[in-house]
Amino acid sequence: MPVKVGFFRRAGTAATWPVGIAWTTWSYIWRTTALHRRQLEGSLPEDLPPPLPVGVNLDEVQKPNDGSGPLLHRTYTGVLRGARISPGELIESLSSDPDMVTPRALAKFRKTAGIEGTMQVGDEFLVHMPGPWDGPVRTIEVTPRAFRFATLAGHLEAGQIEWRASERDGQLVFQIESWARAGDRFSAVMHDRLLMAKEVQLHMWSSVIERVARYTNGTLAAGIDIDTRRVGGEEFVPSSN
Repeated sequence: MPVKVGFFRRAGTAATWPVGIAWTTWSYIWRTTALHRRQLEGSLPEDLPPPLPVGVNLDEVQKPNDGSGPLLHRTYTGVLRGARISPGELIESLSSDPDMVTPRALAKFRKTAGIEGTMQVGDEFLVHMPGPWDGPVRTIEVTPRAFRFATLAGHLEAGQIEWRASERDGQLVFQIESWARAGDRFSAVMHDRLLMAKEVQLHMWSSVIERVARYTNGTLAAGIDIDTRRVGGEEFVPSSN
């Protein structure tokens, strides 16, 4: 069963929100990695998340049609020059401990279900973030070169996110791809209207890619590419995903 996010934990997280946001703003202003953003019009069904694998526990899973506001399909890509490990070795390391490349001021993965030091379908994490939310997720797919999470009830987003590695022209490519709507109307305002949550999220995942580059002893060949495909608003048409 998913771990419930209790009142006192939410209150504690909210109390640290100003500090987290202040640190996020400071590091965001002073970052030196080039970020190449593209805003694109999305479409259905192309920008829906992958189907949920057969046999996955769907208890409290938040699908996009459970959320609010537009569907955002975002892909963060870093091409790493001179990386000293293979795509499979990278995913094996990250799946054993996603926290190893997560900036502590922005997020922290705490495993709440499953065996430490490995990742299997059904494992659950509580992702602590700067804001009045903690984000529970469940592992729904693990392959030699990728793992994918679905968000659970209480997460500020409704959808899926995948970390994956591949090889392109002899260089290691690391990507984070998400398909999600805001988890509720308040989160939709913070994310899509005020842009606060959106920028925190962008900074967090691009920081993960920077840390992956350092972990592999590689360098980002041309900064980080961030593609955002937006589908609809409140008129979003739900699906089985």
